[in-house]
Amino acid sequence: MLTTRLCETFGVRHPIVQGGMQWVGRAELVSAVAEAGALGFLTALTQPTPEALVKEIGRCREMTDQPFGVNLTILPSINPPPYDEYRRAIIESGVKVVETAGANPGEHLPEFRANGVKVLHKCTSVRHAVKAEEIGVDAVSIDGFECAGHPGEDDVPGLILIPAAARRLSVPVVASGGFTDGRGLVAALALGAEGVTMGTRFLCTVEAPVHRRVKERIVAGSELDTELIFRPLRNTARVASNSVSRKVVAILGDGGGFADVRDLVSGARGRKVFEDGDLEAGIWSAGLAQGLIDDVPTVREVVERIVAEAGELISGRLAAVRRLP
Repeated sequence: MLTTRLCETFGVRHPIVQGGMQWVGRAELVSAVAEAGALGFLTALTQPTPEALVKEIGRCREMTDQPFGVNLTILPSINPPPYDEYRRAIIESGVKVVETAGANPGEHLPEFRANGVKVLHKCTSVRHAVKAEEIGVDAVSIDGFECAGHPGEDDVPGLILIPAAARRLSVPVVASGGFTDGRGLVAALALGAEGVTMGTRFLCTVEAPVHRRVKERIVAGSELDTELIFRPLRNTARVASNSVSRKVVAILGDGGGFADVRDLVSGARGRKVFEDGDLEAGIWSAGLAQGLIDDVPTVREVVERIVAEAGELISGRLAAVRRLP
């Protein structure tokens, strides 16, 4: 079994994280990840209210007695969600691990720290990772350009970004973006990370609460089947390539603004994709990792396969390379 500082910090058996995913980070998936010995995150803002989040945490606890966390993504908006109330819901529910993302989580850290909650903060650049450590997070997840969702604006792939962050930080670094198997885990460890975060791989599992057609599209897709939207707005997001995402790229490329694509990219349309399986209903996140995914296994099968493959690589192929004259 592979054990790293990630395992020691967050109390899990394997150095594998299921990142928070909007509409996907629900109890069915997260409990399965926890039962498999990895670290899963419910997505706070998938729940419409803090009270609903409390119920979802309770539902997850009915399915597992293993550690799991809650993702709290903090995004600037005109009418922001009641982040303070979500934070209190997390603390009062006794959750001891939080994944933060989006904006600086500084205002939330004192209360989390006072209540023994450990924080893993998601970053897309070394400078933001360094700042996160300075303000007191317990670990950093660093997202390379390959990732689904928001890869930042620097376009730095994981092969460079992961070691660049690891050499600057003393807290554990978790590699994110493009990871699906044991080869990726071993590569991340070699680059200085303490584990990997996976989104697209966990999205394409039996327990992921999305329509089977979404999973079938991921299996059928390649590393070429994503689009980078919002680039002219400097809010880049990597999503699956479909008629809607291509239209968004075209409109913004021709000089349009957010108002011109607002309806196309609405969260309600993306939710419809996941729930109804209408793959052209809206935009939905998918990473370049889909090019390495060719099945829809259970979560346990994914985790056990990754750990076994990583162990075999370390003790087998890499050990044999070391012995060459």
